[in-house]
Amino acid sequence: MDEEQRKEAATSVLGDMQAIAAKMRALIVAMPAHDLLGYIYAQYMMKAMAEQNATEEQREPDGPDNLINENQFLLEYVHAVLASDTAPADVTFDEAQCAELYELGRKLREQAILFAMITSSDSKDGVFGPDTADIEYHAKSTWLMLRGNRYQVLEGDFYRYVLAPHNSILKEVYGVSAADIAEGFQAMADATRSGHADAIMEMMTQFEAAQAFAAAAGRPLANVMEEWVKANAEQSNAAGRAMDDIFRGGVANVSRHTKLPQALLADLAYRRGEETEFFAAGDFAGTPYRTLPARKKPLIQLGSDYYAVDPCFTRDAGYRALLYNLLQRKPGYKRSFESRQKKMSEAAFADILSAQLPSATIFQEVYYKDPVSKQWFENDTLILIDDVLFLVEAKAGAAATIASPALDFGRHAQSVQDLVLKAFKQCERFFNYLSSGDEVSLYHLIDGKYEEWGRVRSSDYRVMVPVGLTVESFSPFSAYCKELSQVKPLLGKHAFVSLSIDDLFVLKRLLPTPGEFAHYMEVRQAVAGIRRAHLFDEFDHLGAYLKKNRFDQDIAYQLKGSKVNMLVWDGMSDIVDRCFEGEDWESEPLPTQDFPEEVLKLLAALDAIRACGWLSAESHIRDLGEDGRNNLAKMLTGLRQTLNVHPARYFLLSGGREPLFVWLQRHGHQIEWTKVNDKASATALSVRASNVIGVVAEVGTDGSYRGAQSFAVQIPTVRTEKHAYIYEDAARMVQRGQLNLNRPKNVVRPAKARKLGRNDPCPCGSGVKYKKCHGR
Repeated sequence: MDEEQRKEAATSVLGDMQAIAAKMRALIVAMPAHDLLGYIYAQYMMKAMAEQNATEEQREPDGPDNLINENQFLLEYVHAVLASDTAPADVTFDEAQCAELYELGRKLREQAILFAMITSSDSKDGVFGPDTADIEYHAKSTWLMLRGNRYQVLEGDFYRYVLAPHNSILKEVYGVSAADIAEGFQAMADATRSGHADAIMEMMTQFEAAQAFAAAAGRPLANVMEEWVKANAEQSNAAGRAMDDIFRGGVANVSRHTKLPQALLADLAYRRGEETEFFAAGDFAGTPYRTLPARKKPLIQLGSDYYAVDPCFTRDAGYRALLYNLLQRKPGYKRSFESRQKKMSEAAFADILSAQLPSATIFQEVYYKDPVSKQWFENDTLILIDDVLFLVEAKAGAAATIASPALDFGRHAQSVQDLVLKAFKQCERFFNYLSSGDEVSLYHLIDGKYEEWGRVRSSDYRVMVPVGLTVESFSPFSAYCKELSQVKPLLGKHAFVSLSIDDLFVLKRLLPTPGEFAHYMEVRQAVAGIRRAHLFDEFDHLGAYLKKNRFDQDIAYQLKGSKVNMLVWDGMSDIVDRCFEGEDWESEPLPTQDFPEEVLKLLAALDAIRACGWLSAESHIRDLGEDGRNNLAKMLTGLRQTLNVHPARYFLLSGGREPLFVWLQRHGHQIEWTKVNDKASATALSVRASNVIGVVAEVGTDGSYRGAQSFAVQIPTVRTEKHAYIYEDAARMVQRGQLNLNRPKNVVRPAKARKLGRNDPCPCGSGVKYKKCHGR
């Protein structure tokens, strides 16, 4: 298709979109708003219930996601029409016209996607170079759909955190605290999530009460209903409200279901006919490529009450509209607002994930002098935990412009640049500085002067993760940003990862330990460095990790030698999505990777001590596949049970990226570190391993792990007189046939060792004083 044909096709599709949108507007405005809302919400509930109860063969191929998108799209249009048109005097509900609305909505979405394909295909070059066409299509298609997975049960967590810095001004302006507002948004989400079920339960309760009243009177129910209503006014009103929730869109009535103040709701709502831009004459009039009113203000005022017509925009549009109106009411607060937003966003990663980052060294507003330009630069947050480094660049602004990409793709491109490329460039500059010397100095800016607070050696860190963090969700661009030609692994090996505060609340819940989180970020970073492999958002990545562990290796294998332009893993988030479904979601067990109980106990013992190198040992164990984990459990169990006879046992397990040497010590017997390291070194030499991960675990008489710690295995590279005995031990192992790596090794009773001094070098071989290493 040449350029002229593309223009003709685009013009034709645009005309079709505008005609369909005009028909939808006419149908929506002609029906009573409450009845139409009730119908749409009820249709979704009935379809979702049918899908849930259907067998695998009966389920529709599009599944529940299509139901969500279909209803969301239609509710967005209902919101747009209610905001744009005053209520006519004569309206009539017509179910056949409702069915036609659904069909028109489907056609409009299809035409809009077709338009995105046609108009993006000729973007050969642009701000993103050869990636411009893909980015433009991504922006336009995403504009039409859900921007990423959201979990309504976490609305309160998000608002509670991001509004906390503005607590005092929110009280002053609206008379309620940040926590109160967060509670209100959570109640708003809960009403649409479980409102129908709650309403049905309420109606059943009142119906049973009325039946009991009739039975007590000895008369038919129909004959006593009027008396029951008079005698039970409160219960009758509750039944009426339940009926309204089910049949007249009452689940969306936030005036009823929240305690949010009138002034705040008014700031988030359109009055009927107030919006004048969406259907105004001009390009894209009434089509999805205009900015839908729900993206500006998520609520609609119907009578004296306020309704959240489309629940899917409540998070982003509500947050943005709330802060906008807060500044409109208090313009003098702008400077303080920006300062507080900056502090909140920069602290968010370490703050929200505090349980995953225990005893981490955290520095904010880190300054350094670039050795090339001689200029001073600043980075937001540096987190150092064991041998893992996180550099977090936070962006407190809106995660996406509300301007349509069809009308102004340049603004969308600027959003990507501001939120991804700027953060990437800042991380890149810092990583280059880290690599500029064996050790580099970092500074704080105090009273206009740069004061050194410490030095960092990149060689101390096995994993270094540069992170770009947004306040609002940036899905799916956050997962897609690795395809940008400008975004490359820093120093050739440290891929850039883009996350949002939304994502952190889910990661915090599903990856509760430091070892789990650090290992996930390792795998996540590996996937971020693989081009042509696409997962929709962060929760698809998390789901893939929980299901497959090293899914980066699966992806690399699938792409190896492949000529496909892109590999797509779809639907991986289902295991995560299910965590936030159902009434008892908070008490339901979380999805986890499968580990034998014995291995989990060893991991817990490593986490309990958190000695130097513990995350490396955890990472190595978590890398193991099913067979490796089972073999490790078998060896641990078998040897642990013999510690009543032997004070220590050891074994070597291969199967991971490096062999794992495990020394089990009876608790109460002093660990003879020199002997431990000598045996580990000899074992490594016997299998010709250049590197071995070492773990020492102490086991109590009851069989419980009292603690575990990793140690650096020092493997001699040249045989000398000093190391001859290690080589001889390795030779004996080979001669005895101990190359069977899963065969347990007996250890002679350790001789009494000299007591180590606190300032002596640690015998584990780390090179650190004993008091700062295993003597902590």
